[in-house]
Amino acid sequence: VVDADGRSVPFEALYGEQRAIVVFVRNFLCYTCKEYVEDLAKVPKPYLQEANVRLIVIGQSSHHHIKPFCTLTGYTHEMYVDPQREIYKTLGMKRGEGNNVAVWSPHVKSNTLLGSIKSMWRAMTGPAFDFQGDPAQQGGALILGPGNEVHFLHLDRNRLDHVPINTVLQLAGVKPVNFTNKPQIIDI
Repeated sequence: VVDADGRSVPFEALYGEQRAIVVFVRNFLCYTCKEYVEDLAKVPKPYLQEANVRLIVIGQSSHHHIKPFCTLTGYTHEMYVDPQREIYKTLGMKRGEGNNVAVWSPHVKSNTLLGSIKSMWRAMTGPAFDFQGDPAQQGGALILGPGNEVHFLHLDRNRLDHVPINTVLQLAGVKPVNFTNKPQIIDI
């Protein structure tokens, strides 16, 4: 994988020494990925530190898209890219939409029409023909490490098939996060 400064990092180094939640996104122009990463950005660093877990997002564009995407989403955890999609292929992440599967991501707030328009606008206002990754590529989520341990694997079947973030956090031993903007009501 490649970091925001263009340095190559072996994929195994991301989870070799400690457990890591690794989320692969479709591409950086995808509205569902943007909204999912906006919620990942809400995971407090102390929650991760307390559980000794890294939170990593991997995209499949050029590394120079990492910083603008982090700024757009408010994401401050680790982010890398796999520009040739080698890891996507190795893990068996599919290309194309599995529309025959009815799924809904609790982290996607936009409807399909509005989200698609926003994605197209970002594509049109960016450099010409810079799609920031293969638009047909699907993503997924894993919990890995330390070492070669695979604790969880979810391969997205379509753009809305994200595993709920709290599910992954809890499986990795991280406290859950309130993703709603509503105040919590606690009965005493």
